[in-house]
Amino acid sequence: MSDIAVVTVKGMRRWESGHPWIYRSDVSERPNMPPGVVQVRDNRKRPLGWALWSPRSEISLRLLDSDPGATINEAWWQGRIQDAFARRVGLDSVTNAYRLVHGEGDALPSLVVDRYDRWAVVQMMSAGLEAFRDAIVEAIVHVTRVDGILARNDVPLRSKEGLPRETVLLHGDVPHEIEVDEYGIRYIAAPWTGQKTGAFLDQRDSRHRAGEVARGTALDCFSYHGSFALHLARNADTVIALDSSAHALERAKQNATLNGFDNIEFVEANAFDFLREREREGVTYDTIVLDPPAFAKTRSSLPAALRGYKDINLRAMRLLSPNGILYTASCSFHLGKALFLEMLESAAADSGRQIMLREIRGQSIDHPEILTIPETGYIKGALLQAVD
Repeated sequence: MSDIAVVTVKGMRRWESGHPWIYRSDVSERPNMPPGVVQVRDNRKRPLGWALWSPRSEISLRLLDSDPGATINEAWWQGRIQDAFARRVGLDSVTNAYRLVHGEGDALPSLVVDRYDRWAVVQMMSAGLEAFRDAIVEAIVHVTRVDGILARNDVPLRSKEGLPRETVLLHGDVPHEIEVDEYGIRYIAAPWTGQKTGAFLDQRDSRHRAGEVARGTALDCFSYHGSFALHLARNADTVIALDSSAHALERAKQNATLNGFDNIEFVEANAFDFLREREREGVTYDTIVLDPPAFAKTRSSLPAALRGYKDINLRAMRLLSPNGILYTASCSFHLGKALFLEMLESAAADSGRQIMLREIRGQSIDHPEILTIPETGYIKGALLQAVD
């Protein structure tokens, strides 16, 4: 069997420009082997490096190492994971839960590793990567000394790779609930059943920042388990945690109790309807957070998503008290930074308010964004203030 892939000039240039993916259409000679690692060569058969090989995926090759002399073995995985771990030094002073490996952002394509206290949760999202499951688990244990590793391999992307969707224990034991400490705010993560790997870690720094500037009457829309509301409650007089899911709000109430907060009101409602009704009533808020789920899950849904984003931001701007603060975000990858800011500009123009842009924010530092790999960056955030 051949363990060599030959790519077109277009594929080679994609790698040279700093993006690790080569699509099926740019593989001129396909390896005759199961998923794993292959040597990649250009159209003149010159070696370019090593890549993960996924025969059934549209993304056929994911660059691992541009050194043709590299050996992709247990020591290689341990070295890369150690490098990622070193970039997180100091994070344990503010939290016990953070992303240890952010896929392509840490030169470990299709691999996510989130640490929750003494445990780790992984996602392996390509067939080529799955071939190295044992080596990756051993490397994580060696670098982090965690007590257990859970695979949350239940993401839809695995189906496109020909892989089963499953949640399975890979090492030791992992509890169903883990207490997270985030800048002194505590909440419960659910690694077996929660969103993503058990909690949303990518907005940690913006939650903390929103809590720092919060005051007066605060409103946290799309609150889910109350992560933003908990931070707001430190400095705001009262907080409304708003979500359409009664089940999510039950967990939010538990988190509030865990922190001893009694100034949070939990409201089950549709955020769009709630904002419209409050606008009609002339209600205002000193602090508002908009952290909705992804409205644009595909490129084709972007126009409708933009209308939704503009609608909630326009109404939130109108609901701000004088000098009121709005933190707003989008986690839709297909809504880029430029479009996000353009949407906010349009909403501000239609709001009839003077809206100041105080900060442009992104995802937490343990979710590194590589400039030549746009897929590594998906969160756009802005801290705004009504100055009229």
